[in-house]
Amino acid sequence: MSTQEGQANIGKVLSFLREWDRGDMRVRNRIASSFVTQNTGKTFYELELEFAQVASLFLARLTTWMRLTYPFYSYGLGYMFGTFLGLQLKAIGIFLSASSHDQYLMEFLEDGGVLTLLDILSQSQSREDDKAEALRLLLTVSNAGVKVIADCLALSNRDETKEVASVLLESLSQGNPKYQYQVYKCLIAVMTCSSPKSQQLVLHTLRIVQLKLKTAHHSIVEPLLSALRSLHLEVQDEAIKLILHLKCCDVKSALLTGLVALLRPGKEEMQQHQISKEAELIEMTGSLTAFVQQAAAAKTIRLLAEEDQELSHELLSLGVVQHLLHAMGNREHADAQIQASLALEHFVMSSPAVEDHVERVMGVSLFAAFKNKAETVYTKMDETEAEMLSNQVNMPHVLNGNVLDG
Repeated sequence: MSTQEGQANIGKVLSFLREWDRGDMRVRNRIASSFVTQNTGKTFYELELEFAQVASLFLARLTTWMRLTYPFYSYGLGYMFGTFLGLQLKAIGIFLSASSHDQYLMEFLEDGGVLTLLDILSQSQSREDDKAEALRLLLTVSNAGVKVIADCLALSNRDETKEVASVLLESLSQGNPKYQYQVYKCLIAVMTCSSPKSQQLVLHTLRIVQLKLKTAHHSIVEPLLSALRSLHLEVQDEAIKLILHLKCCDVKSALLTGLVALLRPGKEEMQQHQISKEAELIEMTGSLTAFVQQAAAAKTIRLLAEEDQELSHELLSLGVVQHLLHAMGNREHADAQIQASLALEHFVMSSPAVEDHVERVMGVSLFAAFKNKAETVYTKMDETEAEMLSNQVNMPHVLNGNVLDG
């Protein structure tokens, strides 16, 4: 298409949109009817060509028109708009069915279109033909691709849209082998999304889907451990719940090894997080995402060890005691010290060998304070003692599995 033709087409489309905006219900009905007749079966590129790249504006108008008029069914005024609803659904269906592109589907989800369709189905006054058309659109949404819905969950700016996308993904995974693993992999792919609300919903939905699967994919480990560095407790809680479930899966060893390693952040990691810390969201000066992750890892280790003695022994074989002592010496983050102390308390109470070793490391006075109240021992610790704990190194010849069993 030449530049002159393109400009002429843009003028035509803008005139078309002005007529829509200024027209009454009858005018819009006529325009929508003509649109359905002329554009059924067209691809995304054909629609963009026809509408001079402003097709999205018309889709938004159709969606808004439908959302404003369908509620009248609830007031017994469906007779006023009944003839329009079916037409609205068909016109929207042209966009959602346009092949080779997901843009229209994303826009429809973002505008709350799925909620509207579900609401139409719930209205007893809705005509059967309209319900059938709404169901076809929902099927189009699901067939268009799980990835699109997962991306909408991760990227949408509206909580309502995120929640609907989450429910839709969960529904697609239930008793549906065609979608179950696809939903699972797509959720793993968006676990590192930036929105805390999205991340919480992704983790929650992922845990529900994971419960139905016999195995876990190895790609879940890294982003799941990364979620522990979130500054939002609701995200951390969902991540911890998922880790607790995965203790029975084939990624257990990788998770345990990763959790223990998080208790001792490397120097390069610390420098990276010192640059990227979200100071405006942190109440205590100096708290870093790496330290938040350290505290969450200690908490998770305690919960795992308390639930399963076999896991407790496996953690000990990974050198968890020395790593917890190291975290206890982190005077820059009180919660890391508290969570590490509580986790270490479990191992001390579970094994005389661990108790003897920890007492030798801490010294009589500090160990007595630790035994009296583990969660407050950090307040009794001076700088020298904290430095001594932070410099703990692995001592497998002292804390090996055979000794601990005794």
